[in-house]
Amino acid sequence: MVDLGLLALRLAFVGGLYAVLTAVYGAWARRPAYARSARHAAYAVHALVAVAAAVLWHALLTANFSLEYVASYASSTLSLPYRIAALWGGQAGSLLFWVLILTTMSTVVHLQNRDRNAALMPYVTATLMTIAVFFLALLVFVTSPFERLPVPAAEGADLNPLLQNYWMLIHPPSLYLGYVGCSVPFAFAIAALVTGRLGDVWIRTTRRWTLFAWFFLTLGNMLGARWAYEELGWGGYWAWDPVENAAFMPWLSCTAFLHSVMIQEKKNMLKMWNMVLVLLTFCLTIFGTFLTRSGVVSSVHSFTQSGLGPFFVAFLLGVIVVVSGLVIWRRPLLRGENEIDSFLSREASFLFNNLLLVGIAFATFWGTIFPVISEAVRGIKITVGPPFFNKVNAPLGLALLFMTGVGPVIAWRRASARKLRRSFAAPLGVGFVTGAVIFAAGWRNYYAVVCFSLAAFVLATILMEFYRGTRARQALMGEPAPRALANLVGKNRRRYGGYVIHVGVVMVFIGVAASSAFRLEEQETIRKGDVVQVGSFTLTYKDIHFTDDPHYSSMLAEIAVAKDGAPVGTLFPEKRFYKKQQQPTTEVALRSTLVEDLYLVLGSYDEATGLMTMIVFVNPLVNWLWIGGLVMVLGTVIVMSPTAAERRALAAALAVEDRGLEAALR
Repeated sequence: MVDLGLLALRLAFVGGLYAVLTAVYGAWARRPAYARSARHAAYAVHALVAVAAAVLWHALLTANFSLEYVASYASSTLSLPYRIAALWGGQAGSLLFWVLILTTMSTVVHLQNRDRNAALMPYVTATLMTIAVFFLALLVFVTSPFERLPVPAAEGADLNPLLQNYWMLIHPPSLYLGYVGCSVPFAFAIAALVTGRLGDVWIRTTRRWTLFAWFFLTLGNMLGARWAYEELGWGGYWAWDPVENAAFMPWLSCTAFLHSVMIQEKKNMLKMWNMVLVLLTFCLTIFGTFLTRSGVVSSVHSFTQSGLGPFFVAFLLGVIVVVSGLVIWRRPLLRGENEIDSFLSREASFLFNNLLLVGIAFATFWGTIFPVISEAVRGIKITVGPPFFNKVNAPLGLALLFMTGVGPVIAWRRASARKLRRSFAAPLGVGFVTGAVIFAAGWRNYYAVVCFSLAAFVLATILMEFYRGTRARQALMGEPAPRALANLVGKNRRRYGGYVIHVGVVMVFIGVAASSAFRLEEQETIRKGDVVQVGSFTLTYKDIHFTDDPHYSSMLAEIAVAKDGAPVGTLFPEKRFYKKQQQPTTEVALRSTLVEDLYLVLGSYDEATGLMTMIVFVNPLVNWLWIGGLVMVLGTVIVMSPTAAERRALAAALAVEDRGLEAALR
């Protein structure tokens, strides 16, 4: 069985190479038969990688400790869900999981395009298979998941206890889907550059793939933050950790692309900028993988470290050289046909939005790699902490929040003073009143006050858009308000789905601002019967309980909770000790409401004295962060839903491209 997995990986590597060479030759020689052969080879690579993944999964589920990977990341007492998750819990397994997702997406892309995009597809095949070959080469020659131990282990070392959390069952796959999903628009961008077909077809063809990648990057970042909130036990969810930053940067550049590509579709502008954003997003996904796998920077999220860093650096440099050469070569074709008429226009506001997103991405990138640069230049690794990121990114984030309200509402080309007053007078008034009320209430954290004021401004602009659109449909179609609203969204999914996403963004800003600015924290060492007062909560230490099973032992503190003097329940913060890994973990206890989270951490317990140290956090409005993430997901689903207008636009663009292809072949 293990030999089958190894053989499948080797054949997949050979098949990938064949697909790359055949696809390029078929395109160069204009031999469609070779392009078809490359496509079939890509299908075969997917099937072989699926076989290899199935073999490794089988080994994990059956606890085959003759394999070094299984012995390192599983154990006989590990539960079934975490044995499945162990596939992406270690180095080689996560690389195999990556290439499994990539080849699956490659298969879907080929099936979608088997009868269209004939000029682009050979290069799309070559690009996707080149990426697959790189990962397969690592698996075949550097870090095989099927390496046998000289003597089978009697027991496995177990999965890292920090990964034995239910969020880790879905957070890494979500993030991988986002990372790998960026490969598809990248492959079409490369194909467009090589063929010179830089019109709308490749953008419209990959629009849904880009949204798909953005959807999972958003979901992956949110789930990762939730995992950190529940598992790391420091009361927060985002620490500007290098691996967190690695997932955040491609999300920023992908977000910038999704906004600026609308300018290209509507006004045939920013072609060069959009191309650079697509290429940059892919490069950032590889850079993120390099950070996670190389161990070049320390991170609480780096669960595997190895010598793979140089391979990723070499691959990334190769990609940068190739794409830079292609962009320079095709620069004349990437010039837009129009220019921005006025700074008071939607085009300009989207451009400002892009600059802010890229600015945040650059600040994050600089802060992430600064320890590496400082060590290379001065021999001392200087770590850049959260104060740097907060100081730089907080003002940029607030400016971005303001543009979230301006961009979708301001007029195309040039906004007149009358239109500006009509669109923004009322929302600005709502924002100022909100700020004044909060200030009068005694809140003196100015970043938070500005954030809440801008959030009110943005929500007001969005509500006005829904109101005006609904009223217009009622006037034109005579529909009742609920049906008019439903039809408004259904017939303009891209626009109103985008508004829903913006509502989610506002909620995220509110959650982040409130939980950062007004968080309460208290640490107490107490005995049974002692009472701790934190904010409006009264906590009484009732007892401590111990449990033990073959996998881990644990102790749970029993804490009675009262709010404003009234009992509201009992919480059990827990400390576990995983026996195989000899590692403790903290399992926080939460009482969540829309107003605040009560977050309890069992710090330590001394059996001799009976003293227990407990850390208490009260995080205001933090649940709005998670709800905002769900709203963003809902909005993305609305935006991704296909419409007849989009299908017609793509068909028209394809017809133009096909006519151009036929003319070129004559």
